[in-house]
Amino acid sequence: MAQSTCFHCGLPVPANTGWLVAIDGVMRPMCCPGCRAVAQNIVDNGFGDYYSTRMGFSAATGQDDLIPVELLLYDSDGIATSADVDAYSCEAAFSVENIRCAACVWLIERRLARMPGVQKADMNAATGRLRVRWTRELCKPSDILQAMRAIGYAAYPFDPLRHGEQLEQARKTLFRQLFIAGLSMMQVMMYALPAYLANDGTMDADMTQLMRWASLLLTLPAMAYSAQPFFRGAWINLKQRMPGMDIPVALGIAAAFAASLAATWRGHGDVYFDSVTMFIFLLLGSRYLELAARRKAAAALESLQHALPVSALRMPGYPARRDIELTAAARLREGDVILVKPGAAVAADGVILEGDTEIDLALLTGESRTQRKFVGDSLPGGAGNATQAIVMRVTRAAADSTLSLMVKLIERAGQGKPQLALWADLVATWFVAILLLLAAAVFVVWHYLDPSRAWPIAIAVLVVSCPCALSLATPTALAAATERLLRQGVLIAQPHVLETLHRATHVIFDKTGTLTAGKPLLRNAETLGATPRAQCLLVAAALETSSAHPLAVPIVAAAEDCAAPPLTACEVQELAGQGLEGTVDGIRYRLGCAPFVRALTGCPLPQEASQGSQGGTVLYLGSGAGWLARFDLADGLRCDALQTVRQFQAGGKTVILLSGDEQTVAQRVADELGIGTALGQYLPDQKLAFVQGLQRDGAIVAMVGDGINDAAVLRAADVSFAMGSGAALAQMHADCVLLSGRLSSLCEVAVTAARTIAIIRQNLAWATLYNLLAIPAAAIGLLNPWLSGIGMSLSSALVVVNALRLRRMPHAQANADVSPVVCSNVNKTLQSG
Repeated sequence: MAQSTCFHCGLPVPANTGWLVAIDGVMRPMCCPGCRAVAQNIVDNGFGDYYSTRMGFSAATGQDDLIPVELLLYDSDGIATSADVDAYSCEAAFSVENIRCAACVWLIERRLARMPGVQKADMNAATGRLRVRWTRELCKPSDILQAMRAIGYAAYPFDPLRHGEQLEQARKTLFRQLFIAGLSMMQVMMYALPAYLANDGTMDADMTQLMRWASLLLTLPAMAYSAQPFFRGAWINLKQRMPGMDIPVALGIAAAFAASLAATWRGHGDVYFDSVTMFIFLLLGSRYLELAARRKAAAALESLQHALPVSALRMPGYPARRDIELTAAARLREGDVILVKPGAAVAADGVILEGDTEIDLALLTGESRTQRKFVGDSLPGGAGNATQAIVMRVTRAAADSTLSLMVKLIERAGQGKPQLALWADLVATWFVAILLLLAAAVFVVWHYLDPSRAWPIAIAVLVVSCPCALSLATPTALAAATERLLRQGVLIAQPHVLETLHRATHVIFDKTGTLTAGKPLLRNAETLGATPRAQCLLVAAALETSSAHPLAVPIVAAAEDCAAPPLTACEVQELAGQGLEGTVDGIRYRLGCAPFVRALTGCPLPQEASQGSQGGTVLYLGSGAGWLARFDLADGLRCDALQTVRQFQAGGKTVILLSGDEQTVAQRVADELGIGTALGQYLPDQKLAFVQGLQRDGAIVAMVGDGINDAAVLRAADVSFAMGSGAALAQMHADCVLLSGRLSSLCEVAVTAARTIAIIRQNLAWATLYNLLAIPAAAIGLLNPWLSGIGMSLSSALVVVNALRLRRMPHAQANADVSPVVCSNVNKTLQSG
């Protein structure tokens, strides 16, 4: 009887086995439980047509060639896409393992760029994350992951938890390899040292040979296990015909070991077992530092991802019933009422219905102090409830919450490369190719000059070079700076932000919500009769206490500064668009526009009180006895606006105010802040045209805004910043979001940008200088292989450690306790105006 073959992989099915799967109504034989499990999962998930459309069997021994069911599920259910992708495209992030250098990045991006339907592929070596945009009809996630596996890289749809686990596993594996290499190095040194000291012939030949064989045996674990990353990476580079950092490293290790093995076998010649183990150990040590930097860069996203709770306590019968039910946070919808217990995180954006509490916003804004929140206040998803239980109504689903928006922006961050990084990658790629030619030329020259020295000198040239310092200098510094700014409430969403802001010639500010707080401020309270100012404020506050109008807040806040106790109003009525009417201590008052109040006073408004407010709102207070007071309200300046503007001006940048408000209002704010150019009454298309005009004249423009109408100009600017309290659309189109809500955070970005560029230049300068000095020194025989190994490893470690200094950089001066005095003085000047 003919032996049947496995329906899944095509291998023979062993006799007397019962591994069967029903496919299209027919029981198909399987060769093993593994094939049965995979086939059953494919059928159970509705992908049975895979077997009718496939072009051949799945290879039983090549698990990397199979399409795992998990990947097929991503094809079916879709994958998280960015908000700015059109209806025909998808964009997603993937985790990639075993990224080592610029050659890996170049290879991955080039391979994916050749795939049908792939529009864009950006690989970040520092974080190990790949972002791909593709056309829905021409490509699937499984195609992308299959292509990655075909060139030797394991990739998975990005998940912060899994990504963290992968990095931790990579750290443990690298630590074990480092430990074995270090142990081998120390043991080999014990046998190599006597041979170095016995150069006067005190050690006989048999003992010397015994020492060599012992060193060979102790070097084998380092070669077979610890050096695997270099040999594996070099093999991938060679298969793809792409020169990478691992090629000279692997050639140097293999050549030194081969020469030592030959010398040991022959019983004469130089051995380099100590150099081999030392080089492996030191280079793995520098890679361990690099991996630690990558893990720290990924930790911020992981903490944000974990901050949004997976469940919530919903109150379906509120307010009639108080019973609660546990539900998944992803199922919350607008209008749901939830209970947030002390110590719990807010599951979605909402408004407090009951209770008051302290809210911890450290994760969202970088603010370490808790904030007091009351009934009617809004809470962002991801905030921590610090003190008391509250009941809140959901205003946005969990997937659209503030924290979810932040996570989406961060997932987009770190992709792509600024010009400095692109230059470094290109140089590193050519560097390796030229180095290999140089090593071959050095070997040939020394073979004619002194054949005994040709091999060790060629090894020294291969080992001493440091292309990794070039390729890692920029991404490590950018990762450290981005992670540092995120901890301070600044979200870098595009990789070019720091470089472009540093080069910017013009900084353009929107007015409302950017230079100003976006909230009304009581600039002036002027009495119109004999009633004292404090009494007028107390009466106005009594009328406004029950009002939800934004103009009520500054009047009530101003009355709290009065020494007298607050007053109580009764029979308060609010007439939309006109004002409030109520009784205080038996007297009828009106607070609102002039015609509304005049109807109660019965007399015309005094001439001196009829002058309009410049760019603000005027409220009048009156009673049956006459006019009592006038209140001028307008948007107040941010406390840190003046200091921020001055810092950019001191840095030689041109500061411009560009606003949709009236010219007089824009000019008034510009005068108070010392801004030379103020342009008012600009519509969104006019703002866009103005910025594009500056760019045509050669300007590099940085734009700061917060409103929906700023989205277009934020997108057009060379680098753009959105306020964290602004519109979500503006944030999605900005290159950077100031989550802290402080304008002074922009100064922190500017200072960090300057220091980051300085450190990148230091790293690139050091890597260039080191290679210019070390390679010629090795080529003329001044450096032996073990010294070359030390130099190369220390050079790589130096650029990583130097980049990590950005994480401990002190705060910018402009961000320290932002000037309540300056704020007070500026707003007092506005009041007196």
